[in-house]
Amino acid sequence: MTRMLVTGASGFIGRAVVAAFAARGVLVRAGMRHAPQRALPAGAEAVQYPDLERRFDWRPYLEGIDQVVHLAGIAHSRAAPALYERINREATVELATAAAAAGVKHFVFVSSIRAQGGPSVDHTLSERDTPAPTDAYGRSKLAAEDAVRAAGVPFTILRPVVLYGPGVKGNFALLLAAARSPWPLPVKDFVGRRSLLGIDNFVSALGFVLASPAANGETYIVADPGMPPRLPDVIATLREAAGRSPMLLPFPPNYLEALLRLAGRGEVWERLGASLQADPGKLLAAGWQPAHDTRSGLIALAQAETRDRSTMPPRTPTPKT
Repeated sequence: MTRMLVTGASGFIGRAVVAAFAARGVLVRAGMRHAPQRALPAGAEAVQYPDLERRFDWRPYLEGIDQVVHLAGIAHSRAAPALYERINREATVELATAAAAAGVKHFVFVSSIRAQGGPSVDHTLSERDTPAPTDAYGRSKLAAEDAVRAAGVPFTILRPVVLYGPGVKGNFALLLAAARSPWPLPVKDFVGRRSLLGIDNFVSALGFVLASPAANGETYIVADPGMPPRLPDVIATLREAAGRSPMLLPFPPNYLEALLRLAGRGEVWERLGASLQADPGKLLAAGWQPAHDTRSGLIALAQAETRDRSTMPPRTPTPKT
């Protein structure tokens, strides 16, 4: 029976990975810094490791492990470059080196599309592009990729774009909140297209590379198939799937861009209105079969949220004193 270590198992992606592979009969060692706040599925055990800011011995966590899925890291939180270097690169070096010594059969490092470029690009990214990260986060992820390649462990590297799904946090959670709001949104004229990735598509891509000997030593972009949506497409799809009108208003995007750049928040514009298209063609050509395109994934997400809200018990008013 396959035994898998998943780092970062308490996060949005980690919870989905643990649940999916435990359901497939894999014995999952769910690695996390803190005790789990919810029960793990049958077939999964929680193990706690120290904060990745300091070195520790990975060998006890790798004992008997066949596969490693390394998700743990620090993302877009304006951290000091040294912290990205320590957590994203150095900790990955230590884990990959220990995994090689332990005889791990397959090490999957979940990197990021930001290892290839900045928050926006003027062409569709593919693995053929020379990586050109623009910030400390992207550079630390790219350096970690190089470290995994040099560690001597059988590996696959995945570069996912922004993920979405139930329980998502970060920028996409803010987008969901905007779509749920009752207000019209002035985004009708936004033309930038951004690739997205449904969490179930990510899990299926992970399962594919773990099962495919041809994926050994390869690096893959992971994104939903098909044409990436514009911001107004995303808002309209989420609202229509919830049975609402899109309520999109025209507004010149260049005005918003100018205001944000004058305020020193140009990165907000690049994540909101500019384009970042990524081509998953290499992974598709290898045989990956995603579960859905972005529109279908967004519809399913909105409908699931609507069902969840409709089944929530009504709030009991707090008595005034």
